[in-house]
Formats: sequence, C-alpha cells, structure tokens
Amino acid sequence: MSNPPSRPYTAFSSDRLLLSGLLAEVAIAIRRLGETDKTILVFDDATGRVVDLDLRGTDTEIVERLSHPPKATAGSDRPETDTISGPTVSEEGQNPKSRGRPKLGVVAREVTLLPRQWEWLAAQPGGASAALRRLVDEARKAGHPHQEKRAAQEAAYQFMQAIAGNLPGYEEAIRALFADDRPALEERTTSWPADIRAYALRLAFRSHDRRHS
Repeated sequence: MSNPPSRPYTAFSSDRLLLSGLLAEVAIAIRRLGETDKTILVFDDATGRVVDLDLRGTDTEIVERLSHPPKATAGSDRPETDTISGPTVSEEGQNPKSRGRPKLGVVAREVTLLPRQWEWLAAQPGGASAALRRLVDEARKAGHPHQEKRAAQEAAYQFMQAIAGNLPGYEEAIRALFADDRPALEERTTSWPADIRAYALRLAFRSHDRRHS
C-alpha cells in the first residue's frame, strides 16, 4: 500500500522523538542525519505503522519519489458468477474514456454489482456516481465516532507494538488502550520514555481531544 505524502509522519530515534512533518520533510531530515542510523523509525500518524523510506539519491530525487507513490495493485478477489462488472464510475459519473479534460480530484474505479443494483443506481437522481457518493457519505457519518475511536486505538496499538513491546507494563497498557481507559493507560505508561508515552497517548485519544478542544 502506498504512503500518502500529504499527511503527517513522525520519526523516532530509539526512544526519542526526532521530528514530525510531511513525509518528504521527514525523509530528507533523516537522510541528513545519516542513512546508517538503523535506530530511526518513521511512523504514519494516521495508522501508527512503520514506514519504509527509500533515501537513495538527492533531496530532489527523494521528494520526487515520494510525490509519486506506486499505484496499488489489483486484488485477487473475483466477482461472483451472478454479478456484472459495470462501467467504471468516476467522481463526476463520467466514463473516464470520454472526451474532455477530467476535473481535479476525480478518481475512476471499477465497481462490480448485481444487475438489479445497477438498475437502482441508474434510477437515482444524478445517476450512479452521485448515488454512490451519497451512500458512502451517509455511511461515514453514521459510523463516524465509533470508527474514529477504533482507528485511533489501532494506530496507538501499531505504534506501541513496534516500539514499546519490551517496556514495563506493556500488556496492561494494551488492555487499557482497547478498554478506552485513559487514566489506566496513563498510569501503566508512567515509567515509559516521555516521547514514546506522549505519542502513544496522542494517537490513542486524538479523536476525543479534537472533539473537546
């Protein structure tokens, strides 16, 4: 999976936070510190996962490489025999092969649905593309708070697993994390290095902090 270059990332050297910023900024800073420092780990703030960086070449080459991440490869799932792969639907509901310059932000993907589902979508105001956008937006709003909390917990877990697995109270901290018990998590991580503790708590409760800021 590619790493979006426009969201924040955070670099740690052992138990010390080096810097946070856009992926290209973090990569260039690490390169200038020295490529041989194997203790540096870069984390995606959105997912808490470690990011592998290719630091070969000049600063310009690094930025160019990160600005054009590789495209995701297609999955191996095959449609069921009673499904029909319909036309590729774009953000504006246009076939991507139609003439004219596409609007910025348009992403075309193939959607596989049953014939009756294509018929229903085609009958909706604005056509299939507009109907799909409304359905997705409604689903996102309906599950937003719970999904945000779960995503925050998962990001904190990924970070803690990568860097804090050998720290005292790790297992108890993980249980407190998924119990959504902030006081307990803060207590279990009191003896952890300050930067690791602060970043783990920031990832774990970012959605709560945004709502109360």
